[in-house]
Amino acid sequence: MMTHPLLRELPESIRALGRLSLDLRWSWCHGADALWAMLDGEMWSRTRNPWLVLQTTPRSRLDSLAVDAHFLAELQRVQHECDEYLAGRTPWEEICPPGFQGPIAYFSMEFGITEVLPIYSGGLGVLSGDHLKTASDLGVPIVGVGLLYQEGYFRQMLDAHGRQIELYPANLPHTLPVSAVRGADGRRLVVPVELPGRTLRLLVWLAQVGRVPLYLLDSNDPLNSPADRGITGQLYGGGKENRLTQEIALGIGGWRLLQALNLEPAVCHLNEGHAALVTLERARSFMQRHKASFWQALWATRAGNVFTTHTPVAAAFDTFPVELLAQYGRDYADELGLPAAQLLALGRLRGDPGEPFNMAFLAARTCGRINAVSRLHGEVSRRIFQDLYPRWPRSEVPIGHVTNGVHMPSWDSRHADRLWTAACGKSRWLGRTNSLGEGIAAASDEALWEMRAASRRDLVEYARRRLAGQLAQRGAGARELARSGEVLDPNVLTLGFARRFTEYKRPAMLLREAERLARLLGSPSRPVQIIVAGKAHPHDEQGKGYIADWSAFARRDDVRTRAVFLEDYDIALAAHLVQGVDVWINTPRRAWEACGTSGMKVLVNGGLNLSELDGWWAEAYAPEVGWGVDGGAEIGSPADDEREAELLYRLLEEQVVPEFYRRDAGGLPRQWIARLRASMTQLTPRFSTNRMLLEYVRDYYLPAAADYTQRCADDAAIAHSLWQWERQIRHRWHEVHAGALQAARDSDGWTFSLPVYLGDLPVDAIAAQLYAEASGDQPAMLVPMQPVGPVAGAINGAMYRAHVATPRAAADFTARLVPFHPQAKVPLEANRICWIER
Repeated sequence: MMTHPLLRELPESIRALGRLSLDLRWSWCHGADALWAMLDGEMWSRTRNPWLVLQTTPRSRLDSLAVDAHFLAELQRVQHECDEYLAGRTPWEEICPPGFQGPIAYFSMEFGITEVLPIYSGGLGVLSGDHLKTASDLGVPIVGVGLLYQEGYFRQMLDAHGRQIELYPANLPHTLPVSAVRGADGRRLVVPVELPGRTLRLLVWLAQVGRVPLYLLDSNDPLNSPADRGITGQLYGGGKENRLTQEIALGIGGWRLLQALNLEPAVCHLNEGHAALVTLERARSFMQRHKASFWQALWATRAGNVFTTHTPVAAAFDTFPVELLAQYGRDYADELGLPAAQLLALGRLRGDPGEPFNMAFLAARTCGRINAVSRLHGEVSRRIFQDLYPRWPRSEVPIGHVTNGVHMPSWDSRHADRLWTAACGKSRWLGRTNSLGEGIAAASDEALWEMRAASRRDLVEYARRRLAGQLAQRGAGARELARSGEVLDPNVLTLGFARRFTEYKRPAMLLREAERLARLLGSPSRPVQIIVAGKAHPHDEQGKGYIADWSAFARRDDVRTRAVFLEDYDIALAAHLVQGVDVWINTPRRAWEACGTSGMKVLVNGGLNLSELDGWWAEAYAPEVGWGVDGGAEIGSPADDEREAELLYRLLEEQVVPEFYRRDAGGLPRQWIARLRASMTQLTPRFSTNRMLLEYVRDYYLPAAADYTQRCADDAAIAHSLWQWERQIRHRWHEVHAGALQAARDSDGWTFSLPVYLGDLPVDAIAAQLYAEASGDQPAMLVPMQPVGPVAGAINGAMYRAHVATPRAAADFTARLVPFHPQAKVPLEANRICWIER
């Protein structure tokens, strides 16, 4: 039972407004916008929060609307559309295998659904929000689990000198579109989590995201101590202890919440390592139900856990001092039946005295599948997780990738929506997107260019209003406020640059030659304008310096009408930017950005990307769809900055600007339109979360659920077998060795023979393999060897043999021994390996 503490008693005829206002589908489906504006136009335009509009509308106005035929007709239309959406057939119904036991629990430290629910900081949270929205559209049975922060991430102001000021307005639950979750007895549902010396009480809130419930845990219970009430105070605020208790609340509290709701997930998806502790609590719950040991339970539950890493550098992993883990984990280790040292070992590499506990390592060791978030990030992740799989080739480090996407309906402008609807239909984002490009390919040049012009005009008008608001907040006079209406031009090439301001994203690259940029912007014949936005972490002084530099540049008299820095970058501002800019610029140091989804959001709106070949753009870029800054480095460094800045300037000066202003007799930039058409048709479907989520379903969720079900069957017989096998491997692996690898030439390659001495291990507990590294145009090769009989005179020896049809030399091949069990994932679950020297 879910009820909001301040839900008003509404007249019967408009009672549906309460349900509609609490369904966050309004954040991407704007069919009800006119309805909310009819309640209170000013409140709606300023807050875009239907729940708050409903709560603040006077009773007299509600009574009047309850008998207003026009309003009731509009309400009925919105209700019908909502009911039709919820009852509609979804792709999940077509792909869900028989007997699938759901749901899929999706854990994330932040969720960016809408600016009205400010429990996000940036890309990770917006991705989480887009993931849930797409699950709703496609019918995938996901349940979100997160935290409700009392202040969330900071709000940004700039002082008169352009320096960032952090503000922390309170998130008052009664103003947020969330419902209090209550039990069958009508009392608030409370999830208890034991902390040293006390029990933390976590309240539960529900944010309904279309078909998908998002449950949010909140430590602000009056029965908690003041310190514990502040655990969910700020997103990424406080010190290590606060962060650890947040992750305890998310992981351990999150699993207990699902149990309290009688939900038994088939899959737990960890969106980053912050939620890694859920894997331990899931195993503990399994232990209790099946009277199993921790290791038996982990062998069962690990199969149903999926870990997505977003981290491009090892230094960014979430780590905690061992002393802090010992303080908070000692009693928990007892509950798991583990010595504290074994629990700590799950999050450490070697157990050196000063080595911290790493949540990403814990997630990697307790999840059955791991993925990065772009193809390039997959390569980077295999490198930074390499130490977990010592002596294994990097290409075999068990990390795949699912390139991120964006929820296109959340980011398209009204003009783009109208164009796509005419070309592809109203339900285009409710299923597979493979053929969507065909509709845009058939659209006329005139229709595409009119859409771009209207979207750019809307952005200019929005930027002027927002700039006037931030100037007024700083106490600007009437003359300065009036000048805000003079900035930007709806007919000028508009660049956008907005992101977190931190060193590796190189936000000051365009300012390396400020005079050159000023000349570019101020060209009388081919003018350019740029809108910049972004926050720096409160402790990142270098990032704050970049913001001050941009603010100072935008205040220069010679560029002030062509450059604007907009404060308080949030989802609302991001949406306006990606809808209106012509070119989205992204300048991360190569291999330092895991994916970067901001540039994906311009695709649906006909915007183009000019970006470093990093993250998603490294796999999306082609000359006909945008521009790539290719510095040539595999992994970027500060030494590349000057050279790549020059490449960026030259692309702007020699290609981007001339192409935008190269017009035909009718005033159309045909080459530019051809490029934006190619971008829209080729990239928009490919980088939507429809494609992304269906990849997760196909490659991660359904296989993980099947593996988990298999390991739990027959009182977890397979899990027990795996545990026994792993114990054998752990205790007897040192006994395994091999003789010399022999190669004999035959007609089409080689026959290899290898005598293997197994010690006390059975022959089916290991596998012998031949491995050849990639060389030139020859790919790496991995060839299984088969046991063909005993080794003469040996105790428990087996002769292995393999035929390889190959032109490569025998010396290219090396033999190796690895653990083997038909249901085990090697090296993910057993990382031992023995290379046989030739």
